[in-house]
Amino acid sequence: MVLQVQEGLLTTSASTPSSVRILVATAVPAERDAVARAFTNDSLVDVIAAGVGPAAAAAATATALAGTPYALVVSAGIAGGFLPEAPVGSLVIADEITAADLGAETPDGFVPVTELGFGTVTHRPPSALVRDLAVAAGARTGAVLTVSTVTGTAVRAAELRARHPRALAEAMEGFGVAEAAAAHGIPVLELRAVSNPVGPRDRAAWRIGDALAALTEGFGKCTPVLESWNRHDRIH
Repeated sequence: MVLQVQEGLLTTSASTPSSVRILVATAVPAERDAVARAFTNDSLVDVIAAGVGPAAAAAATATALAGTPYALVVSAGIAGGFLPEAPVGSLVIADEITAADLGAETPDGFVPVTELGFGTVTHRPPSALVRDLAVAAGARTGAVLTVSTVTGTAVRAAELRARHPRALAEAMEGFGVAEAAAAHGIPVLELRAVSNPVGPRDRAAWRIGDALAALTEGFGKCTPVLESWNRHDRIH
């Protein structure tokens, strides 16, 4: 595989059927490069650094999808993990991708946009694919929350867990990537390596290098499953 960098995009120069072509959307170049290192010379994958936050992720993913046919879109990168289920260095694969703060504050608490009568807050990746990837990578599965503001207090972490008891991690791009994929009718995944606990902001506790290494290792283990997945698999 020859990886080329063009305006933030890493792409293979190989040519294989579009049914196994994969788009991986990360937030920043360090994540993009960590993912790209995992793929072998028979892969066909485009890896983009789409930007930070759901809006940037949605816009960049939608732009990429408009020009090329893909079988699968993956939101990937590092994330905060909810302890004790998702410790630093662990790998998380979303079985649901949920926008945690899309809605309204009311005197009775937070109301998600779906309860206001419009929109959606959750996308569900293909369950069989999630299961196979989790087995291959030794990853945990659960909800990954998309937030526009990273959690920085114990109170906020507790509020999120109370509303989303299955949450394993929080990041800032998954829901945006999923919205773009859904608009094009393409299945979506989210795969995250945990760099820090969700809770009080403590930069000394962050292990970004370790998380990026775990991201590369995790994608390396997942690559055979991803490359064998095709349109027939989607309907099961």
